[in-house]
Amino acid sequence: MLKKLLAPGKKEKAVIEDLTRHIKLLYSGLDAFERAFRDKDRDLMASIIDLEREADVIRRDVISNIYEGAFLPYLRPRLCRFAEVIDCVFDLLEDAAYQYLDLVIDASIQNYCTQIAALNERMCEMLLLSFETLMGGGDLRDKALAIRVYEKKVDDIKLDLVRDLRNVEVKTFWDGKALSDFVSSLTSVSDIIEDASDYLQVINVSMR
Repeated sequence: MLKKLLAPGKKEKAVIEDLTRHIKLLYSGLDAFERAFRDKDRDLMASIIDLEREADVIRRDVISNIYEGAFLPYLRPRLCRFAEVIDCVFDLLEDAAYQYLDLVIDASIQNYCTQIAALNERMCEMLLLSFETLMGGGDLRDKALAIRVYEKKVDDIKLDLVRDLRNVEVKTFWDGKALSDFVSSLTSVSDIIEDASDYLQVINVSMR
């Protein structure tokens, strides 16, 4: 049934290809963030801002193709919403990259942030597998479970990170706010990837 509903014509094929490209681009952004943070590579971190602009173009193409008639009407808002959720993750990643470029990260929280960045990347890899499985009419449950497990790990690390963050000395209120915003953006990425995974589950169930 699901394969039949998603059976691609020309417009449907374009949407599926663009959504796949959208998630792969997000994975590239998260991979770049993890490597840039670990290696303190500011140029690589700045490149994420260009990736976010590219992702915006893909999102607009997805929505445009959907509203030009790709897929059955009741599927269109769900697929548009999924593209928007992916875009929300990219917005958080871009915010974290911008904030990083204005910060000096204290050594006491460096390891926590590196671990979270690596888990965010793995979650996105699993999200891509989930999307490809959905398009193939397969079972998403094990991928969704893996994403929830990764998200729980991020939450656990976040508790330690926030505890140690209280001991980091900052010179001004604005320095402290910038650091807090950076941590908030970085640790929120996993929440939105989990939301995207849940949304795929909703699409999957609604097709049955």
